[in-house]
Amino acid sequence: MPADSGSQTRDSATILHVDMDSFFVSVELLDRPELRGLPVAAAHDTGRSVVSSASYEARRFGVRSAMPVARAKQLCPQLVLVPPTFEKYRRASRQVMAIFEEFTPLVEPLSIDEAFLDVAGSVRLFGPPAEIARRLRERVRERTGLPASVGLAGTKFVAKLASQRAKPDGVLEVPPQRTLEFLHPLPVEAMWGVGAATARALHSRAIRTVADLAREPLPSLERIVGGASARRLHELANGRDARAVETTRIEKSIGHEETFASDTGDPVVLRRELLRLASRTGERLRAAGIEARTVSIKVRWENFDTVTRSRTLSEPTNASRRIYRTATELFDALGADGRPVRLIGVRAEQLQRAGGDALWSEDEDWRAVDEAVDEVRGRFGAAGVTPASLLTGRGPVVDPRSLEAPGA
Repeated sequence: MPADSGSQTRDSATILHVDMDSFFVSVELLDRPELRGLPVAAAHDTGRSVVSSASYEARRFGVRSAMPVARAKQLCPQLVLVPPTFEKYRRASRQVMAIFEEFTPLVEPLSIDEAFLDVAGSVRLFGPPAEIARRLRERVRERTGLPASVGLAGTKFVAKLASQRAKPDGVLEVPPQRTLEFLHPLPVEAMWGVGAATARALHSRAIRTVADLAREPLPSLERIVGGASARRLHELANGRDARAVETTRIEKSIGHEETFASDTGDPVVLRRELLRLASRTGERLRAAGIEARTVSIKVRWENFDTVTRSRTLSEPTNASRRIYRTATELFDALGADGRPVRLIGVRAEQLQRAGGDALWSEDEDWRAVDEAVDEVRGRFGAAGVTPASLLTGRGPVVDPRSLEAPGA
């Protein structure tokens, strides 16, 4: 549940954002200490793989996560690649999150390697927020050997910005009364939701810093970026963020994507992968007790152009077959006609708790089959039952990070 203190103006920096430094690589270095100080990336050594995580030594060469390995090697020929081990990362994440909960019950994981903490109720036990941050980092390092950076502020947005500026392996506190002093010199690209296109639109109106954004009249900003985005950006730029640290929350979206080792335009292969991705997505929805109102697909062509398409359903669903049918219809509407595909993905969006007000759903028969499949898999594992069309094998598919459920 949300913490009551989150919606109030705070007089001290009691919201922490903890972000583990180069998490995947840091975990791998626990088993490969001889690689410390070298440029290292967690990635499979194939031509179509992407970097999952890069050490700070590698980042100095321009290597970044999500970068194709081939490009990373061009930038840093001496780059050492370590195959990612996701079970190891999940295990380390559980250890780290458990340590966070020793300082406060108000922990909101954002992903496998970062979380917000509300420590307003912990200062009597552990001291001021800065002391809590120091002790937390020290405990994480002692028990796991992993480095972490912490941002402290009066709001979630500023705490997250502070943790990024504390990297690597540091702490940055932004007292609430100095929030605008911290925010306003930053470039607009530092704002959540300001990507390249939005930044260009803002720059065209001479809005280059957060201070410029804060001073821009709201009606003018709405004409540039739209109503909802304008209001959110204007509030954040003026240091206003009433969001509480939430210990339980519904994810904004759930999905999976796959990168093929060789581009393929084979409709049989593409439909089979859409089925696999839709099935994985449906399983996660049902396991979390939630449904989706929108299904979207992501397709990256052989030239790296990427398109997304989505459809809002007449009623929310977590039925794998409904997700698959919608995904295939969206893909067919692209008119690919055999055009080679590099990456394909399926995502469920606009999530809500399952079991709404509908008295009857046309997905009921499919849902009954899904529940039976889930029960078998729960007893015998993921291989307990599989759609017949998926028994032919996956073919040459590279499994990027997105196939692993963050924090699972």
